[in-house]
Amino acid sequence: MSMFCYQCQEAAKGTGCEGNFGVCGISADVSNLRELSMYVVKGLAYYSVKAREMGIEIKEGNTYFVETLFTAVTNVSFDEADFKKNVQKGIDLRKEYITAIEAAGGKMDENLPDCATWTPGSDEAINAKANEVETFKASDNEDVRSLRDLILFGLKGMAAYLDHANVLGYDSEECNVFVQKALKELTNDELTVDETIALVMETGKYGVDVMALLDKANTETYGNPEITEVNIGVGTNPGILISGHDLKDMQQLLEQTEGTGVDVYTHSEMLPAHYYPAFKKYSHFVGNYGNAWWKQGEEFTKFNGPIVMTTNCITPVKDAYQERIFTTGLVGYPGLKSVKVKEDGTKDFSEVIELAKKCEAPTEIETGKIVGGFAHNQVMAVADKVVEAVKSGAIKKFVVMAGCDGRQKGRSYFTDLAQELPQEAVILTAGCAKYRYNKLELGDIGGIPRVLDAGQCNDSYSLAVIALKLKEAFGLEDINDLPLAFDIAWYEQKAVIVLLALLFLGVKGIRLGPTLPAFLSPNVAKVLVENFDIKAIGDVKADVAEIMGQA
Repeated sequence: MSMFCYQCQEAAKGTGCEGNFGVCGISADVSNLRELSMYVVKGLAYYSVKAREMGIEIKEGNTYFVETLFTAVTNVSFDEADFKKNVQKGIDLRKEYITAIEAAGGKMDENLPDCATWTPGSDEAINAKANEVETFKASDNEDVRSLRDLILFGLKGMAAYLDHANVLGYDSEECNVFVQKALKELTNDELTVDETIALVMETGKYGVDVMALLDKANTETYGNPEITEVNIGVGTNPGILISGHDLKDMQQLLEQTEGTGVDVYTHSEMLPAHYYPAFKKYSHFVGNYGNAWWKQGEEFTKFNGPIVMTTNCITPVKDAYQERIFTTGLVGYPGLKSVKVKEDGTKDFSEVIELAKKCEAPTEIETGKIVGGFAHNQVMAVADKVVEAVKSGAIKKFVVMAGCDGRQKGRSYFTDLAQELPQEAVILTAGCAKYRYNKLELGDIGGIPRVLDAGQCNDSYSLAVIALKLKEAFGLEDINDLPLAFDIAWYEQKAVIVLLALLFLGVKGIRLGPTLPAFLSPNVAKVLVENFDIKAIGDVKADVAEIMGQA
């Protein structure tokens, strides 16, 4: 079996992963099944769109689209069973839609594409089809293919954020409608290049809406993030390490570990949980352990206790901790234990807790504290101070260094850039990219820390809100007139929807790295450069000079 995948920044040789395994560790069999799930979900969109036109809605369908797209994000699942289940679920839902449409007197079009009609007769048929479909090469026109993939990857990222909101009981019918409409259009060969570009921008628009929805879900449920010092050392009690992005899992784990003698630590993208008021009452919520997702092999080994993976960013599991790592939600990895789910839908962490009690306390890997919690509500509370610092010249530039971290050596650029920026520059960050510089001693400007961490990758929305509010405060009409520069690190598809959201908001001059996406054709890349001045990161000193207006 052979694969082809270029949806993440680690695309081999800057073009795509081929052969038996991807750089992320996914096998060809699993990668091909993942792409088959995308094939089926595009086909199902024909039926969901038709049903809506007739006033028919199958609620389970919305969940299916969101969860299937999210499961297809890099490093969510390495499990064949997950993707086969999604494929079969899509086929079963298609039957439900057909039954409902026909019962209402409707009829589907006769000339449907294969993705909307293919039906597997066996497990072997699923495997055979998975090795046949080429969703990444679905058009003879390279530019159309590139634009379609840009949209699809944006939809995957959007689905991740929509799923997080759904878990907290928040949803958006408008976003669900758009996701399904866009999936259908991805197979429409009559769509022109200009119409496809318009769909790209519309994807960015709904990306903004989804991140706003998730921000509302998080803050209404757990309160607005507050400026917080987070311990990065360890205690003497046994601990549980929780990674990923799901705050509801965080809540349930804290509730169930209270009074057990087991401490709880965050890892990677779960760090911002410390900033929410609702979690501050738990005295056994003691700190953050480690760094970004890609170091988990080393850090999970040293943690000694059980680990819970709540969303994406799992990497191939090492023998040293295989018996003490648990998955939950959409995370899939063959052979691992899953957190049990009760009949009422709540999680049961008792097995994790009992295992923790038998483990040694975490091995200390660092000491000290890091500061975060600078989401839009907190920053705007000191807006007058920020504006005055800009007017006085104490702050000359805000540099947005949000996004993802990753394994590539070239990502040292972001550490070097943070150190090279002059004292008058403030870094605005969100996502695990911050681990490249959030433990550096960069000082402050009149009490304003030079690294303002807004939270998880989805909290990039906070950075957009801050920028828009500052635009108002300075009486500017164009966001690009702010003393603001964007130097973004990307890895997977959630970063793609953040990028499209920024483009929709009119942000120009974004630097992107450590490499430009492999799925951008030369012509599509040219359009982005000409219309939005997107550029690849370059030499640190030269980039700093340009950022600071000294070039």
